[in-house]
Amino acid sequence: VQLQASGGGLVQAGGSLRLACEAPESWSSINVMGWYCQAPGNQRELVATVSRGGSTSYADSVKGRFTISRDNAKNMVYLQMNSLKPDDTAAYYCYVNRQVGTGFARRGKEYWGQGTQVTVSS
Repeated sequence: VQLQASGGGLVQAGGSLRLACEAPESWSSINVMGWYCQAPGNQRELVATVSRGGSTSYADSVKGRFTISRDNAKNMVYLQMNSLKPDDTAAYYCYVNRQVGTGFARRGKEYWGQGTQVTVSS
């Protein structure tokens, strides 16, 4: 597993969690880092992404409650989750898009972490 995610757990509604994901230090040319979630029976959905320059995007359902950030020097991405709701319960997956190859063979490649479970009780 190349992406190591951590920080999930069980929390009561209204509580907070902070997810972290580490990509290998040797990786360069990381463009986008982000988080997706998948609840049982549902498709994997975007939660938030952050570009190398710091531009962020969020799912409407988490705007104002979640904050994504990254540390380019450490190849880390974080998701601060506040005011958690039972509907936030899901497995959360770290996502990285980086450039690989050289010259005409250069292309974007996607990577996924192993998922960390977030459970919010009512």
